[in-house]
Amino acid sequence: MRLTLRQLQIFVTVARTGSTASAAQAVSLSQSATSSAINELERLLSMRLFDRNANRLVLNENGRALLPMALAQLDGAQQIERLSEEGALWSASLRIGASTTIGNHVLPKFLASFMHHDHAQMGAASMRVKIGNTDSVCESLDGFEIDVGLIEGPSHRADLVETPWLQDDLVVVGAPPFSAPGDRPTSLSELESFLWLLREPGSGTRDVTDQLLGPHLRMFRRSIELGSSEAILGAAIEGIGVACLSRWVVRDALSAGKLVEIRSTLPKLCRQCYIVTHARKQLTNSLQRFQQMAMAWSLGDSACGCTASQTPQADEVQTN
Repeated sequence: MRLTLRQLQIFVTVARTGSTASAAQAVSLSQSATSSAINELERLLSMRLFDRNANRLVLNENGRALLPMALAQLDGAQQIERLSEEGALWSASLRIGASTTIGNHVLPKFLASFMHHDHAQMGAASMRVKIGNTDSVCESLDGFEIDVGLIEGPSHRADLVETPWLQDDLVVVGAPPFSAPGDRPTSLSELESFLWLLREPGSGTRDVTDQLLGPHLRMFRRSIELGSSEAILGAAIEGIGVACLSRWVVRDALSAGKLVEIRSTLPKLCRQCYIVTHARKQLTNSLQRFQQMAMAWSLGDSACGCTASQTPQADEVQTN
């Protein structure tokens, strides 16, 4: 049996596009040549990889099993090409994915520390950072489009390896003046009646909001979904509603008096952040060094309000 990287590339492209016509354009082949490559791959493996449905090709059980292995092989080949092109192991580029809160508020400080301490070893290393919600980062890891992910909350994916990293405090905030009658803690029933500013489903912040507040608040009776924590922050400052956000996000607004932390009968809320890689990912020296530095690094409370992962106290509510 002689499998080629080109066959695997065509297979992956057909799997992603769902047709030989679309895949042919992507890989610069004719449709007939693309179909022949898939037929030859199925012949070599002695198994069908796709279910044929009209003009669509859909991965069957065999194809779904092959896809992550094919992606891993192609990723390994790309790593070899990058090393050859760049001439040194430590010069290889590193592709990082980060969920939005980490990407906007934590990653810049960590990258500055990482590049400062590893400048001599990293040499001319280049980094590409992709920022999106937690689901999109995990999708990119599944597709070997990035080397490592930094996410807020667990991935819930069997093929991804999660290492606990930092803990993030979450706080309920609103525009001032905001206090319950008599300056008492806001009750759960009062919290339920507020207009809530929420992230979209698939966001780590939305997941943790649902998981942590769900057991205490029966529902969000009124809500507005916004696509970023920064948009929610701005809406909260304008007094549109209340929000449960990372302390990393609201730290400056709280200090400036633009927002106030809403005292309530809720327990302390926190979430676990993770370093995530694909189980089949070949770990280069630069990627291993990045992970080691990330595990050794933490931000002081005075810098950003986050701490290295540790066991939560008994009065904290945590996602894991």
